[in-house]
Amino acid sequence: MPAAAQAPKAPSPRTGLLLTGGGARAAYQMGVLEAIADLRHACGASRQPNPFPIITGTSAGAINAAALACGADDFDRTVRRIARVWRQFHAGQVYGADPFSVMRSGARWLTLVSLGWALARWRRLRPRSLLDNAPLEKLLAKMVPLMRLPRLMHKGHLTALAVTASSYSSGEHVTFFESAQAVQPWVRSQRKAVRDHITHEHLLASSAIPFVFPAKGLAIDGHTEYFGDGSMRQSAPIAAAIHLGAERVLVIGAGRMHEPQGDSAAAPTANYPSLAQIAGHALANIFLDALSVDVERVKRINHTLSLIPEEKRLHSPLRPVELLVIAPSQRLDAIAARHVGDLPGPVRAMLGALGVTTNMADVRGAALASYLLFERGYTQELMALGRKDTLARRAEVCQFFGWKDTGTELRTGLHR
Repeated sequence: MPAAAQAPKAPSPRTGLLLTGGGARAAYQMGVLEAIADLRHACGASRQPNPFPIITGTSAGAINAAALACGADDFDRTVRRIARVWRQFHAGQVYGADPFSVMRSGARWLTLVSLGWALARWRRLRPRSLLDNAPLEKLLAKMVPLMRLPRLMHKGHLTALAVTASSYSSGEHVTFFESAQAVQPWVRSQRKAVRDHITHEHLLASSAIPFVFPAKGLAIDGHTEYFGDGSMRQSAPIAAAIHLGAERVLVIGAGRMHEPQGDSAAAPTANYPSLAQIAGHALANIFLDALSVDVERVKRINHTLSLIPEEKRLHSPLRPVELLVIAPSQRLDAIAARHVGDLPGPVRAMLGALGVTTNMADVRGAALASYLLFERGYTQELMALGRKDTLARRAEVCQFFGWKDTGTELRTGLHR
């Protein structure tokens, strides 16, 4: 009697990657991705295709996402290449940090705030931002070769790339996406998707932290709108990956999802908050809160779907989405407080006027600096934390990707 035919192996679920925003905090993402690349090799899966055919990103996460997408034909090498940039970062690669640049942007902005906008109108001075991110344009030209995307999609290495930005002109949250497949753009309340060729201008718009970096003009629907950081008004960060076909999504955050009770750094104080504390609090609201809410929403939907009998679910377009969320286990504000002194002198002086100090115990004051600390001491510490947090969940990561963990020791030096 002939042996029974072996059942064909079910295809792996389409995996999406979401990289969130947070300025210099996005260094943490590269530590996570380095650990994933090492685990992939240790599990004998390094010859498998790109683990993230669907890549989405917001703010600085959009830059990491686009750089990763541009090397989708060699995931390990691309991760190492991007990580080298983050490991050797200095602020001057992202924004003008010399005395002249700071005086031209930040000092003028602060002066006009103190003297009043009436004087600004009288002198016809319209400061656009605290810092000038013109150097970032040059870095993107080297770090993110977007001209590779069409070929990578044609060859099947990448299915879709999406980056998000927030329109100051219309108030809408817009996801710009480039896809190898026919995807109908989606429209929801105060947010929509636009099919487009992703450019460096889209990345600059998505990463334009409000007040800190200038808005970017983008052509949309036959006219120009000005866009800022995509984390603003982003009510559903995970939605883009799902709309683009992801059945499971790895979410890499850039801040702790929840502050533990009894955290002394988070304990309330009786002192009046500085401008830096207020700004840091506002940015945390922009970058962190929406992600936490969306993760909880997806989990609730998954739970609700699990209560529906399987035979009825098969006749419904609704499907559960598997989530794996990796976020910092430590307060990045506290890490930033140890590195404020690494900032260039002119930038440190300007932030000092807002209340940022070099006191390592001033965690709240360092919150604003945590987004601007593009200095290698800080970025390397965040990358090490990302690697540590990921390897602490080794079994969970391997299960998510369907990799067989043989317990092989990770290659040392792969991430250097």
